[in-house]
Amino acid sequence: MFSLQTIFGKGDKFYGLLEASAEAALLSARALGKMLAEGAETPALDGFRMARRREKDLFAQINLELVNTFVTALEREDIEALAGALYKIPKTVEKFAERYALFADRLADVDYSSQSAMLERACEVIVKMVGELRGGIKLDVMHGLNESMQSIESEADRLLLDLYKRLFSDAADAARLMVRRDLFELLEKAIDRCRDAGNVIYQIALKNS
Repeated sequence: MFSLQTIFGKGDKFYGLLEASAEAALLSARALGKMLAEGAETPALDGFRMARRREKDLFAQINLELVNTFVTALEREDIEALAGALYKIPKTVEKFAERYALFADRLADVDYSSQSAMLERACEVIVKMVGELRGGIKLDVMHGLNESMQSIESEADRLLLDLYKRLFSDAADAARLMVRRDLFELLEKAIDRCRDAGNVIYQIALKNS
């Protein structure tokens, strides 16, 4: 006969899986910063593929555990929503890395470091927010972290507009311009994915506070 503590202990496993998923997203953002800093003409993609594979495995494990676990630490739909939101972050970062690697030799003069740094900051906030779900939710702390996320996303939007101005002031090579624009937008999308994950976490916090 199982005790309630044993049953709820099994539900707690989702905290660890979600925390590992957030860490995988951060790993992908750090791999991006490293790739851009190195400035190689043929960037290595191993770090992105590892983070993406890790996220994919965790996503599958979370879904399997949801089927096999009677009691969950959070509501099932919330776990599913958060796992899905976290899954999309390294997926988008890897897509940027793959496209960047195709044209790296033509992008030596393009600086993506500001957006990359914002993405890493956003992922760090996500790691903290997911960590706050375990052991009792402090709504004031979660609210502050969510505000930080919204601030990063707003800053990224302003930066993108500034980048557009600079891009279109030098539109001599239309094909190159399109590549640069698409890459900037992919980084913006990755930051938006972090914002989406942050919104899911904050809603979970409000529901469970």
